[in-house]
Amino acid sequence: MIVEQLSTVDARVEQVWARVVTPEGINDELRPWMTMSMPRGAEDLTVDTVPVGTPVGRCWMRLFGVLPFDYDHLTIAELWPGRGFHEESTMLSMRLWRHERTLEPDGDGRTVVRDRITFELRAPLRVLTPVIAVGVRALFGHRHRRLQRHFAEH
Repeated sequence: MIVEQLSTVDARVEQVWARVVTPEGINDELRPWMTMSMPRGAEDLTVDTVPVGTPVGRCWMRLFGVLPFDYDHLTIAELWPGRGFHEESTMLSMRLWRHERTLEPDGDGRTVVRDRITFELRAPLRVLTPVIAVGVRALFGHRHRRLQRHFAEH
């Protein structure tokens, strides 16, 4: 299943990139519904400092920031510094999780943020694919609104 989200943020690409690659920025996008932790010993890594192609370890996802419900065995497959990344991971619930995020300048200090998520649930859960797709679409819509709000307030 493929889910795509596109929005424009009122900030320069450099500012948006500096925000979206940090655990703090990622968690701000996800709140209040969930948070994602970095593995022990990797708390200071950012998307642009993770070794490309090397699994970082399990990043636990917590419902409302408290209740662990899944993990992302995070691997950054490709990195385009300052412009985007391609994450290709597995999860407890998913055989495949591919997240590609790109940033493009859009005149007058604005940035177009594009997310393309491809996922495949593990066999016992595949019947839930349409429901999970709705949830992923809603989550990334939420993430984009939070990112837009962050730069509107700063």
